[in-house]
Amino acid sequence: MDELVEQKAIFFEENGSNFYQQVEYLESLMINSGSPDVVIGNSEALPLTHTFCDGIYLREIFLKQGVVAIGKIHKHDHAFFLLKGKLMLCTENGVEEMIAPFYGKSPAGTKRVVVALEDSVFVNVHPNPDNEENVEQLEEKFVVSSFEDYNKYKQLK
Repeated sequence: MDELVEQKAIFFEENGSNFYQQVEYLESLMINSGSPDVVIGNSEALPLTHTFCDGIYLREIFLKQGVVAIGKIHKHDHAFFLLKGKLMLCTENGVEEMIAPFYGKSPAGTKRVVVALEDSVFVNVHPNPDNEENVEQLEEKFVVSSFEDYNKYKQLK
């Protein structure tokens, strides 16, 4: 496990190409691998819990130790909480560890590669002024899948 984490950290710290290109390349390798260990979205392996409060949408994910997850690109700044566990985050700013309890702000346009160093619970918090509860519509409102789509969104904004 530690060796695997170290290899992933080295890939992101030392690979000479653009971080965004690295992430999209890694994501395509994973998706096209045909491995049964690669899952996309809500599943038994990556269960999501959706909670709705007046004007707020909380999206919780459970990450089992050893899981490598690549997040979607959020269109807007939002708050997040790591309620339990320990994660290694690879972003355009480098590699860092996050240990629960922890909270922070995720800037718009951020895409992360996350390695769960321990079983972890991570929560994103989004404004939801319309009190929408259709998760597909909320995803359309909050995230895009590629940097190309994010750049188009920014131009239309």
